[in-house]
Amino acid sequence: MLGQFRLRAERHMKLFRCLRKSAALRKRITRTDSIRPGDVLAFVVLRNELVRLPYFLEYYRAQGVRHFLMVDNGSDDGTAEYLERQRDVSLWTTQASYKGASFGVDWLNHLLWLYGVGHWVLVLDVDEFLVYPFCDTRPLSALTDWLDSQGRRSFGAMLLDMYPKGPISAQPYQSGQNPFEIARFFDSGNLGIRRNAPYQNLWIQGGVRQRVIMATQPKAAPALNKIPLVRWQRQYAYISSTHTLLPRALNKVYDDSGGEFASGVLLHAKFLDTILAKTREELTRAEHYAASREYQAYAASLAQGQDLWCEWSSEYINWRQLEILGLMSKGDWA
Repeated sequence: MLGQFRLRAERHMKLFRCLRKSAALRKRITRTDSIRPGDVLAFVVLRNELVRLPYFLEYYRAQGVRHFLMVDNGSDDGTAEYLERQRDVSLWTTQASYKGASFGVDWLNHLLWLYGVGHWVLVLDVDEFLVYPFCDTRPLSALTDWLDSQGRRSFGAMLLDMYPKGPISAQPYQSGQNPFEIARFFDSGNLGIRRNAPYQNLWIQGGVRQRVIMATQPKAAPALNKIPLVRWQRQYAYISSTHTLLPRALNKVYDDSGGEFASGVLLHAKFLDTILAKTREELTRAEHYAASREYQAYAASLAQGQDLWCEWSSEYINWRQLEILGLMSKGDWA
């Protein structure tokens, strides 16, 4: 009972905090009056991602996202101007500290509270691409309809770091290009999973970032567990990126009775040549978690031409391959 009281207090504090931090958001253009009941919505915080946006928007439009609600955190590469021209985008801007807004989570929680209620919402970074069972033949609405029929309110997806063969700088990324034409490989087996008891979620680490980027401090490798798709209600709140939600029942996206819940994978297109400039920028800004420890590791390895590929790397084919490897599941969705 004490634990439940503490978590309830934490959730209320998070909701109050997002309201306070929302004062930093400025409406650039809002088209939220075009949102209809049943629309799947996407929520994103970004900075200087102009080169990535055309493919990101194309990908999720094809999957069935009807509206994008985005926060631009001080871009100076034309990102805001590009988004302003997109008829299915509502845009807010802010020059406030990303770190001071819980790494963007406070801004997202506020927009979710205003516009996400009653909708299935995707909360994403612009380098994350959701792959779910039957995604090659069924739109997102088919998945969310099935989740509704099962009484499920959240859907889990493991973050899968994708990377090219050879030095990252050797294959320049072109705007509008499918990033997985370049970043075609992933680590399929070196994963560790533990249960995070206070929040009842799984904590997954491993992959190429633990194997190479954070090899000298593997316990500090980024978490790969995410809950990017939620049937949103006003009392919900993200606590730590999309790794953890409250109420904590939303974190149980796994079956602990011996079966499997349907789950997905977020293909992570971080390791393109664009990461080199991004690393320099973020080390200067110092706005990321743990004093930008992860970006310090990128600078130490990738700038030296590190090849992330190894003889055990797997080349991506499709979602069925990921299911066979045990990285996602269709559960009992037929």
